[in-house]
Amino acid sequence: MEAVPNRPMTTGDRIWADRDSRAELQLGSAVIDVNSNTGVSFLNLDDRTIQVELSSGAVNIRVRHIAQDDVFEIDTPNQAFSVFQPGRYRIEASEDGNYTVVSIREGQGESTGNGQTYDIYAGQRATLEGADYLNARLEDIGPPDNFDQWSYSRFDLYENAQSGRYISRDMVGYEDLDGNGDWIPAPGFGAVWFPRVEAGWAPYREGHWAWIDPWGWTWVDDEPWGYAPFHYGRWLSVEGRWGWVPGPMDVAPVYAPALVVFVGGGPGFGGNVAWFPLGPREVYVPSYPVSRAYIERINVSNTTVTTTTITNVYNTTIIRNNTTIQNVTYVNRGVAGAVTAVPQQTFVSAQPVAKAAVAVNAQQLASASVVTRAAVAPTANSVLGAHAATANHVAAPPAAVARRQVVAKAAVPAPAAPFAARQQALQAHPGQPVARQQMQQLRPANAAAGSSMVKQAPPGKPATPAGGRPGNPQAKQPNGRPENSHPENAPAPSERPMQQTPPARTPSAPTAPPAQSNRPEEPPARNERPVPAPQNNRPEANRPEQNNRPAEPSARPAPAQPNNRPQAPPAKELPQRNEPAARPENQQRPAPPAETRPAQKPQQPQRPLTPAEKKKQEEDEQKREKPPA
Repeated sequence: MEAVPNRPMTTGDRIWADRDSRAELQLGSAVIDVNSNTGVSFLNLDDRTIQVELSSGAVNIRVRHIAQDDVFEIDTPNQAFSVFQPGRYRIEASEDGNYTVVSIREGQGESTGNGQTYDIYAGQRATLEGADYLNARLEDIGPPDNFDQWSYSRFDLYENAQSGRYISRDMVGYEDLDGNGDWIPAPGFGAVWFPRVEAGWAPYREGHWAWIDPWGWTWVDDEPWGYAPFHYGRWLSVEGRWGWVPGPMDVAPVYAPALVVFVGGGPGFGGNVAWFPLGPREVYVPSYPVSRAYIERINVSNTTVTTTTITNVYNTTIIRNNTTIQNVTYVNRGVAGAVTAVPQQTFVSAQPVAKAAVAVNAQQLASASVVTRAAVAPTANSVLGAHAATANHVAAPPAAVARRQVVAKAAVPAPAAPFAARQQALQAHPGQPVARQQMQQLRPANAAAGSSMVKQAPPGKPATPAGGRPGNPQAKQPNGRPENSHPENAPAPSERPMQQTPPARTPSAPTAPPAQSNRPEEPPARNERPVPAPQNNRPEANRPEQNNRPAEPSARPAPAQPNNRPQAPPAKELPQRNEPAARPENQQRPAPPAETRPAQKPQQPQRPLTPAEKKKQEEDEQKREKPPA
């Protein structure tokens, strides 16, 4: 079906960028740009694992930070490439699946396949061929091509986003706020972002609800900037205008499916489902099973709230298994226009909310209870969304690509149980996702761990690639990672989603894309979102583009950012200080051995001769010169 902007993605989701199209996936700590004729999916996606399947085509990846125990892996039909350092990577899988090309402008990684491993360093382009035996050939990276230039313009957008001064750059979608609103200081709340919207606009109204496991009911906003403000932070009405209050900058952001509370529990509210946004310092209670540590993490990262308040809410709702919230006064409940209500059918079928919104009676609202989740069971349309009908009308990957097996180094989790197998359990507990343990029981009996589309790579032995220069190797620790990884950036354990963003523009007119999340028991916490590709890109062949061809004349030059430029050639090695310089004139002639050198007497200073001494000297000389008789 057609991709929906701002929809979070998670393990098992797939995306295909057709001819003349490109897409972008945001993960908080990384960005993945997808080229034309490229198919990617997520084999695993949680707070410590990003495992991407690349069946065909090319991706550019910018990794901002990676912790020592994180797994960042790109699996292609003949190898698995592991990212070891922050940097810029390009991976290409051939259309026939016979070879993979890995280019590293910054960073370091390792390719694994069929018992061999190859280290690849910054400045190298490795072609990895073969299925039964993996062979690697190295060469230098050439100039960036059209796809690289487009990616550089996207990276430049993130680096220069002014919103990064107010919120964490690990928050998915932060760059979309630039140009769509204004940061204004508000007493007691710091910098507040006010979107440029029409009068009467309210949060969580222009969009739809979708059922996305493992979080359950998830808000998908229609606004081009509508990712970050609806999965992080809180909303506040200031003098009749809605403003978004982000969480603390120094705390890693944790994704939430929708930071709202529901009114009346769904069908109990006059047959409608109603909700309103949480305000600053108000506790969000997930509808999925969570631990005490998780509920603290997701709230502390999104607003300023005390742990005592979190504990009180946790004990009265989750511990007591009570979805009704009591003795809490919500600031936005009494704000005019804050509550949105729609018929249950609109809610459950992922239809646009704004068109179907119904008026809320003040008396009904005053007497209705406030609950943590909408007690409505999802249907297949809740999962597929409003664009489900486009499934047979959009481009799809070739059958050979869709069925292609890839090589994986990290273990791949077993596929989730089909929605049909979960539907009965979902109806038994409306609005609550199926717990992990129960999900495992619902899988078909013959569903083994991993997938038939994945081949587990055997343990590999280091091998030496052919050709090329050594690159920029760095010392590794026993686990194979270089010493300069960043363990301090390790996120808390959990699963994460990925967000779909609005259509991306060409290099000359880049568009901000959208994406993040946490896991039930623990829920996913990191986000990724794809961006549907532009329609005005040049047609590109299915064979991966070669990185060593010169940039096209129409391509925009690489941004003037040190990290975005192609790596400069390595500096020439200088002679060490204790070695003589190479120039002949600077070299000293070796001294002869001591025994061949004549001994030299030290010269004494001479005084002038007296007249008598001078006369005697002349007489002596005359006697020596007189011939014998």
